[in-house]
Amino acid sequence: MKGFLAVFLLMTTLRPLSSVYVIANDVTCLREFKQSVRDLNGYLENWDFTNLPTGGICSFNGVQCWNDQENRVLTLKVSEAGLSGPFPSGLSKCTSLTGLDLSNNAFSGPIPSNICEQMAFLTTLDLSSNKFSGNLPDDLANCKYLHQLHLQQNQFKGSVPWGIGLLSRLTDLDLSSNFLSGSIPSSFTNRTSLGLGSFTADAFANNPGLCGFPLTSCGKAAQKSKLPMIIAGVIAVILIFGVLSGAITWWMLFRPKTKTDSYLRDEHKWVRRIRAPNSVTVSMFEKPLVRLRLSDLMAATNDFSKDNIVASGRTGTLYKACLSDGSVMAIKRLQMSSQTEKQFRSEMSILGQLRHRNLVPLLGYCMAGGEKLLVYKHMAHGSLRAALHEVPDECRLHWTMRLKVAVGAARGFAFLHHSCNPRVIHRNISASSILLDEEFEARITDFGLARLMNPVDTHISTFVNGDFGDVGYVAPEYIRTLVATMKGDVYSFGVVLLEIITGQKAMEVSGEGDFKGNLAEWITYLSTHGQLHDSIDPSLRGKVPEDELFQFLRIGCRCVLPTSPKERPTMFEVFQLLKAIGEKYNLTDQNDQIPILNDPNSGENTTELIIGTEA
Repeated sequence: MKGFLAVFLLMTTLRPLSSVYVIANDVTCLREFKQSVRDLNGYLENWDFTNLPTGGICSFNGVQCWNDQENRVLTLKVSEAGLSGPFPSGLSKCTSLTGLDLSNNAFSGPIPSNICEQMAFLTTLDLSSNKFSGNLPDDLANCKYLHQLHLQQNQFKGSVPWGIGLLSRLTDLDLSSNFLSGSIPSSFTNRTSLGLGSFTADAFANNPGLCGFPLTSCGKAAQKSKLPMIIAGVIAVILIFGVLSGAITWWMLFRPKTKTDSYLRDEHKWVRRIRAPNSVTVSMFEKPLVRLRLSDLMAATNDFSKDNIVASGRTGTLYKACLSDGSVMAIKRLQMSSQTEKQFRSEMSILGQLRHRNLVPLLGYCMAGGEKLLVYKHMAHGSLRAALHEVPDECRLHWTMRLKVAVGAARGFAFLHHSCNPRVIHRNISASSILLDEEFEARITDFGLARLMNPVDTHISTFVNGDFGDVGYVAPEYIRTLVATMKGDVYSFGVVLLEIITGQKAMEVSGEGDFKGNLAEWITYLSTHGQLHDSIDPSLRGKVPEDELFQFLRIGCRCVLPTSPKERPTMFEVFQLLKAIGEKYNLTDQNDQIPILNDPNSGENTTELIIGTEA
């Protein structure tokens, strides 16, 4: 896969990627799709390819684009559309396709033997409730980014391909109600030993010839007369009943009164795999008065209960931990990583040294049973996203606090870009990655975590992992190059600045007529129509000098220039511009000088910490 990505990146760098090429490619994809299916209900009638404007295919039924200004098909969902015929053709020409849903139609025949070669970046594939037949292709094992595979209620036959069980991202599988046969491969039963999620019997049910865990066992014993089985079953029930009765009686009489079996309440199976947590020491960067162990973290999070989850995203799940001494921490359970223990400790030694007033302090880490946990300082006021969008209007941040957050976050990102050696590219900036401490000072989290994920994730997981929550923050050029850059970080931070000044969400502009698109596109739309003033949050109008608001708005607009990343300011320049606004409110001081180790005007070809060089 690493070699594939290297070739892919080289090809996307060298070949022409003009809008004409993209439009022609994806238009051809949809035209061939339409021509290859039978559409008795007219679901595809609005797929009109005559005089097609830029972004025209994005209004087609079932088509979701990267954005409405670029004809790149991101997902194709034609469920319950009354379509029929063989597996549609042309999909290989939709080179950015990450989701395909053909469910509840009348498609028939086999699916392509090279389906994953045709659609290399699929994260969701739903072919359920059709009439597809034939064997499941071994090529399904090459859909490396697949996390949802629904093939139920078809007429597939033959064995289950071994490689599907090795797909590390696959969490949602349904092969039920087909004619599959043979033994379920051990690659499915061994997933837990690899730190992957297992599948229940429901995923394989109603396949008469299929056997093996988690279904009934295979072999001649399963075909013997039912009478001995009935007799043995009755005896087993009697014995089990006797044993259970004795166990319950003992439990009621002698169970400890002060302890509870937390594992019975825990819904996160990964916690149960951890053995002897009291023997696992948490490595802290600053020596604590009392040695902290994994068992302390488990107690502080109620065995990592879902009730203690603060946030969950691409890099992992964050839990609130209340220790016995009253202190509060945040524990992040990282997504599965292919890094060795030595590599992980090396990364931790780097991240643990990064200290800045606008970074969330990384206090320590631990490893146990394949799990990697990070210990952070708890931020009392949660994320900027929550402060902007999830509180009552009367509790929303006023202008001075918004400006304070913007200046502080810019200071932190400028430090990562220009004062660290090697420099740190965040690659996942959003309103959720900026937290607020007890003084409403901006603190950046998730910095440096890109390399802790699987190497391929440093390039493409932002848009192929099935979670499109961050699409509104991703720079337009990223989908073409698949390479993270400092100017890409600037774009993402520019979207955050636009959220601060407009009060709108990055991917959801509300109350603005029939406009459809993300926040950056909305700002561009208003600018071209001379209505930029209408973008400012109504709660700020008339309460803040207009020149300040428009100065702030202009900074955000400069950051999200879509055509030429080189024209965007550096993060150092963004900080200086915001700092100039904040001086009036005493939001800056003499300690705000950013030591420049990486010249902000020297280009982007120097050593970097976060860009995925593994490919």
